[in-house]
Amino acid sequence: MRTKELFFKLLSFRSITPDDGGAFEFIKEYMDGFETIEIEKNGVKNLFLYKKFSEGSHLCFGGHIDVVPPGDGWDSEPFTPSERDGFVYARGSQDMKSGVCAFLKACKECKDFKGTLSILLTSDEEGEGVYGTLEVLKHLKKIEFLPDFAVVTEPTCDKEFGDTIKIGRRGSINGELKLFGKQGHAAYPQKSINPIELIAPILPQIAGVNLDDGDENFAPSKFVITDIRAGMGVTNVTPGELKMMFNIRNSTKTTKGDVENFIKEKFKGLDYELKLSQGSKPFLTNRDSKVVKVMSKTVKDITGITPELNCAGGTSDARYFGEFGIDTVEFGVKNDTIHAVNERTTLKEVELLEEIFKQFIGGF
Repeated sequence: MRTKELFFKLLSFRSITPDDGGAFEFIKEYMDGFETIEIEKNGVKNLFLYKKFSEGSHLCFGGHIDVVPPGDGWDSEPFTPSERDGFVYARGSQDMKSGVCAFLKACKECKDFKGTLSILLTSDEEGEGVYGTLEVLKHLKKIEFLPDFAVVTEPTCDKEFGDTIKIGRRGSINGELKLFGKQGHAAYPQKSINPIELIAPILPQIAGVNLDDGDENFAPSKFVITDIRAGMGVTNVTPGELKMMFNIRNSTKTTKGDVENFIKEKFKGLDYELKLSQGSKPFLTNRDSKVVKVMSKTVKDITGITPELNCAGGTSDARYFGEFGIDTVEFGVKNDTIHAVNERTTLKEVELLEEIFKQFIGGF
């Protein structure tokens, strides 16, 4: 099966989170010769395929087959790939069936490898993501079969194909703070405690403030207020309670405990309630790691571009590999239309990505 045929076949599966749309059955048949582990939990299907060539390192390619809903306004049917103007249009063309196509082809055609080659696919990365990649890695740890290195094929490139490799991701800390006062009549403010007035002098000390200085890998962890509300929608009653929500995309320099201490300092002496949750943890792969060096060299050899190594963007399943101590990089096609109407990529990028993965495997 040629690259274009495989790519179009993957794009044709209506695999909206958390449904694989039948793609996993096809992939199992296509990857004949690879051993299979299937894990299903709470309606989420996960597929792990592996082939041990010899003793040596365990290299895993990770990705997701699920996509976000297409939405309205497409110029063509989103699950029937369409070629026009030099592009391939379909939901998932960039995020991330391009990457899945490239590594499936590269792994299938691999004749020799110094170790074990594996593939981890989930149908629930675009959703909550808690029963997908994480569950597979838990199982692999239990059977003592965790990969040593991983490549997650999210679309990473910015301006041109080959310009970005991600070697880490920021975490995400969500917060909800309730500040309590005393409700009263607006005409008698001396008899009430207005939480809006309490928070007013604090806001400049927290809104948009950097909690660390960042470094060569991460931007500073910024305190971003996403919502503030209080009151009853009337003009003559002062509120008794104020609710503030915030998010911090945190680097490895700022922890959930650091955020809690920051709030304690700023709201000292006030009556408040704080709820914090860590949606995802930050991770960083050392720039001297083999997986970083080999991927960087391979990308430059094939594209002529020296890729930037960064940790920008939102979260991805690469964070789970990082949690298990697996040296992980992310590399894929350009990401300029991900989750958008008329999502598109080029067949040339997919073919180049396949070429990069083949050379990467051969040189690893």
